[in-house]
Amino acid sequence: MADMYGDEYFPDFLVDKVKKVLTELDAFLADKNYTPETVQEAFDKATLQINGLEEEFEENGSEIETAARDSIAETVDHMLQHYDIDIDLEEALREREW
Repeated sequence: MADMYGDEYFPDFLVDKVKKVLTELDAFLADKNYTPETVQEAFDKATLQINGLEEEFEENGSEIETAARDSIAETVDHMLQHYDIDIDLEEALREREW
């Protein structure tokens, strides 16, 4: 997400909100007290929370567009690999509107 912080197009306070969602997801995964179903539910919840930020991005002259999508997806993909979770990236982000 460093690339989003480095791009003035993305307001830092909104990038902070995305980061908070992903940090909470990471904490859930680090606990390793989950099932495949609860993992997908956690990814869906995080994705829906990020979806909910789209209007706020737009109100601040930005949007969750290609660079942001790629940055968020890379972070999620890193989590999937780090925790050895056997879910396809597209499935993990199946609820995304961005």
